[in-house]
Amino acid sequence: MTVSVIDSATSMRRVLAAAPDDRADLVRDMWSPLAGMYHFIPGGVDMATVHRQNFGFEWKGTIEPIQEGLERLIEADAWNRIAMALESGAAALRAAAPDIEVPDLQVLLVLGDPANAHFFDEVQGLSAFGGISGYIAITVWPTPQVLERLEAIAVHELHHNVRYSPGGVVWDPITVTVGEQVISEGLADVFAAELFGDRGYTHFVSESTHNDDDVLARVASGLHITGMQNFTAWVHGDASARLLGAAPAGLPTGAGYAAGIRLVRAYLDTVGATAAQSIAAPADEVLRVAAPQLGLGLNRED
Repeated sequence: MTVSVIDSATSMRRVLAAAPDDRADLVRDMWSPLAGMYHFIPGGVDMATVHRQNFGFEWKGTIEPIQEGLERLIEADAWNRIAMALESGAAALRAAAPDIEVPDLQVLLVLGDPANAHFFDEVQGLSAFGGISGYIAITVWPTPQVLERLEAIAVHELHHNVRYSPGGVVWDPITVTVGEQVISEGLADVFAAELFGDRGYTHFVSESTHNDDDVLARVASGLHITGMQNFTAWVHGDASARLLGAAPAGLPTGAGYAAGIRLVRAYLDTVGATAAQSIAAPADEVLRVAAPQLGLGLNRED
């Protein structure tokens, strides 16, 4: 396995130093190593649009805050820390699950848009995606909490990436269930916690959400729902659903993460395994074991 953490610090400096009319193409260049993520879309996608969809910094506006954010990432040695975390995370996965395939990785770290209220306040400076084998995109705003969690953020996405790589779980966007996504988030957070302690848990999920039995029961009521278009409401919560024009499910931000952690913990405690060993565990099996431990009855109807 080769981890290639793209030198986006140089790319972002180039964007910020360019004339405003030239910046969009430079943003496209910065994202171009991840274009293969969209191999399934005929003709590909506009990577500048992808940047914005991932809450990437606004290149047309005032650049001084972005320059300051970039300097904080550089001072924090963010790129090297992410690379080292991914190497150690991959080693932990290979040791725990020798049959699983850890792919070569292209990893892009970019600054988000601090003027975007949902990104900055609701998800507290973090948007990341690692669900397509071989690619990880991490968008952050370098708050002290985000900087402290860089390694955990990276290995959380690594767990997703390996889970959905060849030899792991097959992802079908039409038939995949909310339960799969919830269990995936729970496994990824618990794996990050196995390596980095409490820093492993996604920070935009409040303590009250983690401990709320009503939230757990509400998420459990939607685990059978199919189609990835439904994930935002049930996994990320009402605020994210409204942002994307989806119907809210009556859930706080990060509810699916909180429920996933509780379900995964119940499963791992029962079977005596780790999140690393369970990287390819079928969601249905995790739920079958975990639900009775948490007093949950699962709806199996569509």
